[in-house]
Amino acid sequence: MRSLLRLLGLLLLLVPGMIPASGSRAAELVMFESASCEWCAAWHREVGPIYPKTAEARRAPLRRVDIDAPRPPDLAFIRGIRYTPTFVLIDRGRELGRITGYPGEDFFWALLDELLARLDRMARNER
Repeated sequence: MRSLLRLLGLLLLLVPGMIPASGSRAAELVMFESASCEWCAAWHREVGPIYPKTAEARRAPLRRVDIDAPRPPDLAFIRGIRYTPTFVLIDRGRELGRITGYPGEDFFWALLDELLARLDRMARNER
């Protein structure tokens, strides 16, 4: 019983450091889209079924936002979205970069790799 209490005490000390501070979020790929956007539909056909199964999605899960709907409060800092689709990579309340439009599957993955490389550089610089 005593060892169990020690273990619980140790866990209580370690767990808070493993939980992000309030207001901070992991990286996300925010897709601003419109129901009438043919390029959005193409992305959903060509990439949409694959994306959740990729390493990229584990690093930056997709979050879909209707460009015509009120902007979610936690995304209010993102400015200048006029075209759909626009993909914005965010991390901890900061925009790291964006892809405006959908240039086709091959180009999308290459551009996304460039954005994720920025995420890696920022993580290294913050250590």
